[in-house]
Amino acid sequence: MAMKTRWPRRFFPVFVFVAFLSGCASRPEPLYRWGSYEAQVYAHLKGESREAQIEAMERDINKIDASGKIAPPGFYAHLGLLYAETGHDDKAAECFGKEKARFPESAVFMDFLLNKYRQQQ
Repeated sequence: MAMKTRWPRRFFPVFVFVAFLSGCASRPEPLYRWGSYEAQVYAHLKGESREAQIEAMERDINKIDASGKIAPPGFYAHLGLLYAETGHDDKAAECFGKEKARFPESAVFMDFLLNKYRQQQ
């Protein structure tokens, strides 16, 4: 009669405990720094002051750059739209270019916006 090994049963609670602890690991650091981007989009939709939104987003850019993170997708595009709506076409084009460079999948839309605001000049 062969002797049964009991080590799997004996160490099962240890395996469960280790698995539980690994599930409690800390969350990874977010990829993007959002700042007040979502609040500015909402303010834009409500028709609030474009200049105040630009100022808030510029502050966010400074904080984002200082933290070493990157702005989320659409951040520079939205800022570019705000600049275009306030007549700062050069800054709008710069923001559209930054969005296009950081997120190449937005290139077609950024080119569309660049062409649209160039034609309005």
